[in-house]
Amino acid sequence: MMLPEAQTFEDVASRFEWDVPGFFNIGVAVSDDWAMREPDRICLEHFNPEGEAERLSYGDLARRSNAFARGLQVLGVARGDRVALMLPQGFHTAIAHVAIYKLGAIAVPLALLFGVEAIEHRLAASGAKALITTGKGHEKVMPIRARLVDLEIVIVAGEIADGAQGFDAVEAGQSEAPIGEKTRADDPALMIFTSGTTGSPKGALHGHRVLIGHIPGVQMHHEFMPQPGDKLWTPADWAWAGGLLNVLLPGLLLGVPVVSSPAQKFDPELAYRIMAEMRVRNAFIPPTALRIMTTVEDPLSRHRLDLRTVGSGGEALGRETYSWAQRVLGLTINEFYGQTECNLVLSSIGCLGVSRGGAIGKPVPGHQVAVIDETGAVVADGVSGQIAVKRPDPVMFLEYWGNEDATEAKFIGDWMVTGDQGVRDAQGYFSFFGRDDDVITSSGYRIGPGEIESCLTGHPAVALAAVVGKPDPVRTEIVKAYVVPVPGMKIEAALSTSIRDWVKTRLSAHEYPREIEFVTELPLTTTGKVIRRLLRDRAIAEADQSTNQTAAPS
Repeated sequence: MMLPEAQTFEDVASRFEWDVPGFFNIGVAVSDDWAMREPDRICLEHFNPEGEAERLSYGDLARRSNAFARGLQVLGVARGDRVALMLPQGFHTAIAHVAIYKLGAIAVPLALLFGVEAIEHRLAASGAKALITTGKGHEKVMPIRARLVDLEIVIVAGEIADGAQGFDAVEAGQSEAPIGEKTRADDPALMIFTSGTTGSPKGALHGHRVLIGHIPGVQMHHEFMPQPGDKLWTPADWAWAGGLLNVLLPGLLLGVPVVSSPAQKFDPELAYRIMAEMRVRNAFIPPTALRIMTTVEDPLSRHRLDLRTVGSGGEALGRETYSWAQRVLGLTINEFYGQTECNLVLSSIGCLGVSRGGAIGKPVPGHQVAVIDETGAVVADGVSGQIAVKRPDPVMFLEYWGNEDATEAKFIGDWMVTGDQGVRDAQGYFSFFGRDDDVITSSGYRIGPGEIESCLTGHPAVALAAVVGKPDPVRTEIVKAYVVPVPGMKIEAALSTSIRDWVKTRLSAHEYPREIEFVTELPLTTTGKVIRRLLRDRAIAEADQSTNQTAAPS
């Protein structure tokens, strides 16, 4: 699964071969296998803004995850059970993930920033038997717990709340001896929910092999990681595929220390400080975060960085940010591409000359990626079409949980379609330029309009609502809502604030509409479906007009 070192990318690609064993367990591979060889080797470092960093060794990770796994067993968690994790970056999160995999259970990571409705849908849809969270997360779940018929166990890391088990208490007194179900590489290990671009968010189920499938891509944009002194960090939440599968689990598998931070909101000054004080050598920073970092004046005069590699993905990086990194940080950002169902299949590797501003890279060795038409035929270079990945592929999802029709619809023959429009040039570089669905890309998040619209119409003042992405120079797009109010409702600023807060508290802090426009009607098809394309065109025209007005001389 490791990339062979070579002088050219073509040589690397031609010599690479998958080595996926019949049996593989993520939990054992990222903890016990290292603990047997180098128990004192540091695997995790937690940034403390007020003092010394905390450190966890592979020996500690193995022992604590073994004990926690046994504690989960005592509570009734068994192979195949879904265990949700709603936790920030930190030791508890890593220990819980490893323990779940060792039991052959299925981890369901959820973001702490989700609102009650988003949490309820995911816990109910996954049939989660247990939830591991914080006191804040427990407060969100308490009002809906009676409706979650499958949820039997709630474990709280930190201050214990009524109706919950304490994380440390579950772990305490249990044997630290090795424990691990013998799992096949294709056995389910992880369920990550999609953004819900078509209907409700779907649970993309991955096998234990998904970690093996990520390694070539991680090694590519981090230029043959591991190298001496390598240390990983990302501001991305470990509940997302980018944070979990691009950073935490690959770092643990490769023996590279992973830095965690308690911060939930991105702060560019803090990002520079973490990278400097923790001596981060390798970072995954989403494009929007990088764009925000460009606004910090002369950062290297105050923060002494020692970065070797920076990877970025999740949305288009853009040439300006690419050039800024070369000029200010003194390195080339390696852009990559993937999605929840099949992540990290395109990438760049600057040290081998595979890097181009405005492109998302070339196929990672071991992955067959192409641009296809609606019939599944590969189109010629320079011709636009849909980016697709060919199966079988170890990084590809197993299925959408409990949704056979959606799983089948994800494929045209052996091509898994991404829903993203792109083009491949004669040199083999892929460029992404649009979507054939209504996904909104904002601040590194891929946001589906359906869930937001459903939430909006739950507001007592909203009769109908449609959501689109409006171009934005910092966030790529912002969420804009077109709202038809109920008859007789007075349109005022307080109403817009009420609607924003309604979504923010029920779904997520990154999904609320930053702009709300009240309209008398929405463009509909004859069957009553909103024609979002017309609204999207309208939002683009508004953004263009605003840009022209800003650029016009006074």
